[in-house]
Amino acid sequence: MKKIFGIFFILSLFLSTVTAQERLVDKVIATVGSAFILQSDLEMEYTQYLAQGNKSDEKVKCYILNQLLVQKLLSQQAAIDSIEVSETEVDDQLNFRIRSMVQRAGGKERLEEFLNRSILQHKEEMRPAVAEQLRGNKMQQQLVSKVDVTPQEVNKYFKSLDQDSLPYFNTEIEYSQLVINPLLTKEEKDQFRTKAEEYRQQVLNGSDFGTIARFYSEDGSAPYGGELGYNTRENWVKEFSAQAFRLKNGEISPVFETQYGFHFLQVLDRRGEEVNVRHVLITKKPTPASLERAKAKIDSISDQIAAKKFNFNSAASFYSDDKETKYNGGVVSNMEDRSTLIPIDQLDDVAVFNAIDPLKVGEVSKPVLYTDKRTGEKSYRIYYLKSRIAPHKANMNQDFAKIKEAAKQDKTNRTLSEWFEKKRGTTYIDVDPEFGTCEELKVWMKDKNQIAQK
Repeated sequence: MKKIFGIFFILSLFLSTVTAQERLVDKVIATVGSAFILQSDLEMEYTQYLAQGNKSDEKVKCYILNQLLVQKLLSQQAAIDSIEVSETEVDDQLNFRIRSMVQRAGGKERLEEFLNRSILQHKEEMRPAVAEQLRGNKMQQQLVSKVDVTPQEVNKYFKSLDQDSLPYFNTEIEYSQLVINPLLTKEEKDQFRTKAEEYRQQVLNGSDFGTIARFYSEDGSAPYGGELGYNTRENWVKEFSAQAFRLKNGEISPVFETQYGFHFLQVLDRRGEEVNVRHVLITKKPTPASLERAKAKIDSISDQIAAKKFNFNSAASFYSDDKETKYNGGVVSNMEDRSTLIPIDQLDDVAVFNAIDPLKVGEVSKPVLYTDKRTGEKSYRIYYLKSRIAPHKANMNQDFAKIKEAAKQDKTNRTLSEWFEKKRGTTYIDVDPEFGTCEELKVWMKDKNQIAQK
């Protein structure tokens, strides 16, 4: 049942090369209320499945059709409840998909060749389906937004589990961190500003902006010629927004600084309160001298903690440069459930593991140089081990937060299942008999007379 009423829809990265004009044969394979699902809709989703590198398997079409039925039911209820999505939300999702598709295809030109039409045309073809998916997602979120569990429900859920098959948890720790970032002097930053200005001058002298961005920009938008898509003022840091919303179409900004580095941008188009720009970013990289200064600062802080002039959490709140942990005393949270207990085998970096693993509870590590795997940014860090829980079988005393989350998920699934069961009983649904062998679809293929009799 959980599979049938799965919470998540298939969010595809590729769309079929089959255009509306190329559909020589099509038919309705399912009806949900006043909405239809076409054979071409199913084939398009199956093409996406194959485009993601999966092996051919006709049975997957049963699962895909099930998801399309779920989506139709949710989107129809969203219309009844006046749940809408904004053009910005649709554009953001379209831009995300197009960027992913461009990356997989190896460039815009290759993607357009694969699609046999322009990216702009393809985006417009995608728009209705994306809008419907987003409305369905919002409807689903509304259905479960108030789902919560009491301690009594958590206890009842735990007792209902097979006690001989309870999960076994690895060593978990609670720890805090204090981060010192290397700060550049004006003279050190000028070398990066100068590099950005050199590229800007090339554009002003006639070089193609997109080509300069692809070759030299150090931002994730570089493969797309630096284009960021339509965004509102709130979507960017204030320095970037100030430039983007000040310029006219086609104008190029001066070089300016943000927390990410030195940029210059060009406004491509405006649409109401949104603007589409492309930019070039040159990041500020730490110099050897700036790293030495950061190391000296963290050594001094470490010495003060060792001399008990500060406790670790107070020092982190006062000195740390990490905005995510600074204001809670440096305490690091588990990204999955926001608890402070983190499986030690899920520490995101070998250097972090090597610094924390030898510590006893209450000890502080020596300063370590940390490199962020995602951004490449460097910082010096010290760590404090607050607690260590040995490997153990799940129990209510040590694992209440995890069990509560599982109980909430179970209640969420049951809430959705009950809603779908009720809606299927009051909505006209017809599925082509050719899908009668699909186990996933049998729950949808009830006698048509059942609804007529109600």
